[in-house]
Amino acid sequence: MEKKIGRPAYKVVLSDNDRKFLEGVIRATTSPQSHVTRAKIALGAADGLSHEEIVELSGVSSFTVSKWRKRFSLFGVSVLSDAPRSGTPRIHDDDKIAEIIRLTTTTEPKNATQWSTTEMARVAGVSQSTVSRIWRTFGLKPHLIEYYNISNDPNFTSKVRDVVGLYLNPPEAALVLCVDEKTQIQALDRTQPVLPMTPFVPERQTHDYIRHGTTNLYAALDTASGKVITQTTTAHRAVEFISFLDLIDKEIPKDLEVHLIMDNYVTHKTDTVRKWNLEHERFHFHFTPTYSSWMNLVERWFSELTTKMLQRSTHKSEKQLIAAITKWTETWNENPRPFRWHKTADEIFKSMEKYLGPFTK
Repeated sequence: MEKKIGRPAYKVVLSDNDRKFLEGVIRATTSPQSHVTRAKIALGAADGLSHEEIVELSGVSSFTVSKWRKRFSLFGVSVLSDAPRSGTPRIHDDDKIAEIIRLTTTTEPKNATQWSTTEMARVAGVSQSTVSRIWRTFGLKPHLIEYYNISNDPNFTSKVRDVVGLYLNPPEAALVLCVDEKTQIQALDRTQPVLPMTPFVPERQTHDYIRHGTTNLYAALDTASGKVITQTTTAHRAVEFISFLDLIDKEIPKDLEVHLIMDNYVTHKTDTVRKWNLEHERFHFHFTPTYSSWMNLVERWFSELTTKMLQRSTHKSEKQLIAAITKWTETWNENPRPFRWHKTADEIFKSMEKYLGPFTK
């Protein structure tokens, strides 16, 4: 008896531009998860994977894979974000859509650094609404830009593993402290009184202000408890940093080892600081990679201080500013909130691949 053969799978054929676009959808952190899944289905089908392999790759049901494989086969990548609908047939074919995507992602207009819907419509010979619809469908936003800064530290990987190891697996009988300084905090006062918030009217301040001096704030954040040791100074030289280290030494019980995570600022690495470290054997210095302040959790605490107190407060003198910082810190320490680190070193390296390609660790 002859074996019954199932319905043949729909064949998906992708151009080079289609493939680049779908791979971009998968890499982009802003892509909706549904788009990422559908892009994987299309690429898997085009690469000749079996139906079962695509199901495993995409993590969705067999029915969903069949549905989207058919749509990509019949209508191309233009159906990524929506199913084909009944009604008026579309005016522009896949080539025109691909051209608009190519122009948007690989070229610039003559009179600007990024495309507008008006300019793209003029160059591509379509309506402005068509450009808007295509950009929206494929998640293209020429007016937006993301900033990044990749460390050039030759010891980047070892430093990342060292610091992350302290966060995720802190040593026993030891404290892990994140240390840094927030410099040149200004005591600012508005030129006219601040008008309080009223129903339907927000708090109002003048745009201009008067400066009444500055201060520098050293902080050491206990990663386990969230408590903070602070000291304000008039300058931020090595001598002030050593004074702050002496304060930490005084505050921490003598039977505990102390691991300090800090950045590569020059005052952290002077000969006098190294000498101090040699004389205090229980202190261990760990440096974050260059351009990687995001790895120091005390920056999170500085952000809390800035947004919840410094940003909108007014101070008529440097003394008043220091008193306000001290009071805010004391209140924080009454009910501290530790900042938890979640990413492993390998996860950090993986996230860098969208900027650097495959990352060699």
